[in-house]
Amino acid sequence: MRKFMAVLAVVALVAFAAPALAANPFMDVPMNHWAYDAIGQLAASGIVNGYPDGTFKGNQPMTRYEMATLVARALAVVDMNKASKQDVEMLKKLVVEFKDELDALGVKVDQIDKRVAVLEENIGGWKIWGQFRFDAKFAGERDLYGDEYVLAGKNEFDLNRYRLWLRKTIDENTSLTIRLGRGSRANGFSNMQPGVRWERFYVETMLPWDVKMTVGQWLYDWEDESGLYIDEDAWFTDAIVKGFYFTKTLGMADLAFFVGHEERDTTVNGVAVPGGNDRFVGGLRANFNFNENFRFAVNGLAFLLDDDDAAITTDFDKKVYWADFGVNFTPAIAFKGAYFMEDLDRPMAGAVEDSPNAWKAIIDVKQEAFGFTSLWLEYAKLGEGFWFYNNNNGYDVWAWDAFGASNLINRNINQDTTVLFAYLSQKWNDKWTTFQRYFTADFDTTGVDDTTNWTFGVKYQYSPAMSFELAYDNVDWGSNNAAGYRSGDDHIVRFRTLVNF
Repeated sequence: MRKFMAVLAVVALVAFAAPALAANPFMDVPMNHWAYDAIGQLAASGIVNGYPDGTFKGNQPMTRYEMATLVARALAVVDMNKASKQDVEMLKKLVVEFKDELDALGVKVDQIDKRVAVLEENIGGWKIWGQFRFDAKFAGERDLYGDEYVLAGKNEFDLNRYRLWLRKTIDENTSLTIRLGRGSRANGFSNMQPGVRWERFYVETMLPWDVKMTVGQWLYDWEDESGLYIDEDAWFTDAIVKGFYFTKTLGMADLAFFVGHEERDTTVNGVAVPGGNDRFVGGLRANFNFNENFRFAVNGLAFLLDDDDAAITTDFDKKVYWADFGVNFTPAIAFKGAYFMEDLDRPMAGAVEDSPNAWKAIIDVKQEAFGFTSLWLEYAKLGEGFWFYNNNNGYDVWAWDAFGASNLINRNINQDTTVLFAYLSQKWNDKWTTFQRYFTADFDTTGVDDTTNWTFGVKYQYSPAMSFELAYDNVDWGSNNAAGYRSGDDHIVRFRTLVNF
């Protein structure tokens, strides 16, 4: 094979890497040669170097090792945003053809394969995916059950999730991600057309020393990373922040740090109404993966008001620290737990403790262990005054008020509480799955009954992208509660249609 023919085998991959054609530096390639421009651009891109005497020697045979060198150099400069499907297919063939030579040159072929995969995934620049979720809900009593989203009556057809994700790969190290999602009734939209809002918009890029930076409006969920909840919600994370987020892996430690700001005042009919002081939010996490069987993490969050507003009497600086761990006895059986400590500068009304704590212990058994069912068994102790960041307080994802109204004041537990939560799931085949859940909250107060909840559900995977779910959920707050505490029972039947695309 002639050298100039080998060059043209990769020129399509890199001819668009430079914004303009470059002058040809080789004295033995005349300007009227049909490959003059292509060879000049390859030289400008660093793909070809020529010989010490300033010649290209394009007519002499080329070795396989020289060709392998060109392939590796071409891969290093290819523009992912402009690569065509044909370019990527040709690059794949070249990598396969010259695998042995690339190995001999010390080139990591597996890394090349990984880069080719990135090229294929991001051909065209934009990647689009999303989710559609529609719930038909039928409650037993009006306005008792509530809902995680918008149920404020007895029955409802609720289009509560339509999410459209867009990701633009800017270069090998940088990407832009956007998510459009469902608006809110609070924005003045009816249930028929709740509107659309920008839920996420952030840029991710790699900085020096392998530090990954995320800037914009993004979501973080350290409790999920530690596997601390299932079919419920996080107590503090799983939250959207507007700011900067940095992560780095250092040996066996995964480090994360962020700082953000929350604008928490609201506007009604063009008039500013204080809904809480603006505040800075910051966090620090160090997760240590000692081996495949044991991990340990320390975490800290701070919610610091910009200033004190005399009109705001239910807000204050808050800090929470926790340590969590996970032990894998087998790939299917794990024991996990977490201990939380809080520093609340000014306790809310009804809360006595300003330094409350809580802990949870979890047994997590996958279906592979039992064969017929999975098991999640969680036991938690919440101290008086313990504050939750998330509105649904971790457990009332069906919005039946897990802590019985007056037991919870502005997301603050007003008494010692013990929680037992269990979740089981049985995957019968690729189509059918059943699940059950049980929850009870035991309050350390005379005259207040426990809250109990149980759920049965079945899910049918109609296609890889579409599923249907039918579930029955029941909650009982007791019948002998003191004034101000929720009493009675209620149930809801939910039929869900879910499409991922």
